[in-house]
Amino acid sequence: MRLLISGGGTGGHIYPALALIEQLKKRDPQAAVLYVGTHRGLENKIVPAAGIDFKTIEIQGFKRSLSLENFKTVYLFLKSVETAKKIIRDFKPDVVVGTGGYVCGAVVYAAARMHIPTFIHEQNSIAGVTNKFLSHFVDRIGICFPEAANEFPEKKVVFTGNPRAQQVANIQPTNYLEKLGLNPNKPTVLIFGGSRGARRINEATVAALKNFADKPYQVLFVTGSVHYQKIKQLINNLPTNVVVKPYIENMPQILPEISCIVGRAGATSLAEITALGIPSILIPSPYVTHDHQTHNAQSLVKISAAVMIREDQLDETILTKEIDRLLADQKLRSQMAKKAKTAGVPDAADQVLRQLQAISK
Repeated sequence: MRLLISGGGTGGHIYPALALIEQLKKRDPQAAVLYVGTHRGLENKIVPAAGIDFKTIEIQGFKRSLSLENFKTVYLFLKSVETAKKIIRDFKPDVVVGTGGYVCGAVVYAAARMHIPTFIHEQNSIAGVTNKFLSHFVDRIGICFPEAANEFPEKKVVFTGNPRAQQVANIQPTNYLEKLGLNPNKPTVLIFGGSRGARRINEATVAALKNFADKPYQVLFVTGSVHYQKIKQLINNLPTNVVVKPYIENMPQILPEISCIVGRAGATSLAEITALGIPSILIPSPYVTHDHQTHNAQSLVKISAAVMIREDQLDETILTKEIDRLLADQKLRSQMAKKAKTAGVPDAADQVLRQLQAISK
């Protein structure tokens, strides 16, 4: 297979693409892959570092308010469609995939206009503006949350799950907790606001640290690198059952040893949580488009796989209370873990590849 894939701007668009490429290469080592992104997005660093052929086009998103900048956006879109067509003609893909972000709008649209099989993947429960636009032109649409189906043409939609889930589904414990100075036999809660950290989660956790002393569980608090030094200065008398780290390089590797996760409700995080069946306390970011993290979280809350705390309600008291409740009740955690697994799709990358093979024949 010759796969051209595009997605960028955030890790939530990039990591599913990388997971799909990884699984394709496992199944077909001779497969040819080209990734198209922008020079400004995270993909410009992440994709070449993964050893994947990478090309860029220039594009930007629309301003939500009236702005002359939107005229430039339209110009760049039309120009980038022509650039994408040239890339497509040179590479000659069997299928073109978009995983979200403005860049894939031009690439997938160009491919559809050239009558090349096209597929888009929507990671969230609320569809992104680019995918909603592309849904009118593509052959098939993969979704991760049943709620997203209502936003697309019904006949094109197939539930595939997030390819990232397949990367983590079979990870086994590696005594990572012990390497961090924690007891591998003790229930452990991971508090993690994402790779850059989350200020409000960090503030509530710092205030709650004293409450964790002498608990029958332990806490791994990952602050995010940009917040770490400031937080270290705020902490006095850290309880012995708490470890604070700025960042963990390979976060999925530690997840099989975690009893409960406190964190955001991004699509990648939920794919990992459900693939492994981990109970969670979700604090959706209120700063994302269409408040999609709240909708993501609610999909797990309604099946009793997670607890949700709104950021504007988060403080040390409610954080401690919810962690205490879950970590003190092994039966409850076990029930939540089973429910989380029912929402997971551990073969998601294979499911997407089956769709690509079907439309490219």
